[in-house]
Amino acid sequence: MRVIALTNDPVRLSFLAALLRDAGIEALVLDGHAAAVEGSIGAIPRRLVVAEDDAAQALRVLRECGFEEPGGT
Repeated sequence: MRVIALTNDPVRLSFLAALLRDAGIEALVLDGHAAAVEGSIGAIPRRLVVAEDDAAQALRVLRECGFEEPGGT
């Protein structure tokens, strides 16, 4: 698995996952429960991950939509 995006913004996370889904790329959100349990104060960002084989295409799809590499989204 490869991290495609790190974010504390659930709306952005949902949008990025939808972009990938529309491109036929399966994405998984990690750390959603941990982020919710800590009170959503932003200490634990959620991670959007894809299979290693899909990573290059996923990053290309997100870059075409104006999003940056992990850490910048």
